[in-house]
Amino acid sequence: MSVTALTPYAFKPSDVRENFPAPLLYIGWEDHLLFCAPVCLPLPPDTPFGALASAVLPGVYGYHPDFAKIDWVKVEWFKSGKPWTPDPSKSLADNGLKHKDVIRFRTPGLTGIKGSFS
Repeated sequence: MSVTALTPYAFKPSDVRENFPAPLLYIGWEDHLLFCAPVCLPLPPDTPFGALASAVLPGVYGYHPDFAKIDWVKVEWFKSGKPWTPDPSKSLADNGLKHKDVIRFRTPGLTGIKGSFS
């Protein structure tokens, strides 16, 4: 998520890419307020996008009862709030993701514990 400063910074920002082990990627799960905000993960740019579903997100969201029910083919992805169709076979970088980008995913038919959006 980008911010435009009204005047130049009088200091070097501390959240620049060089200060992290890998670019940061914010990932949020729509309609699941048990996770009230996107998680922020350092992910190498050469990580295949498809690895999010199989190797990354199970460790983040896997304990939620809806997670095991996700049909990843039907998942709707959003990048910076706009519908987006990533290529799971391409890397995060090849899908246009860079440091501090925000992506969210919606899982049609799954709306939290007993439909509570939690």
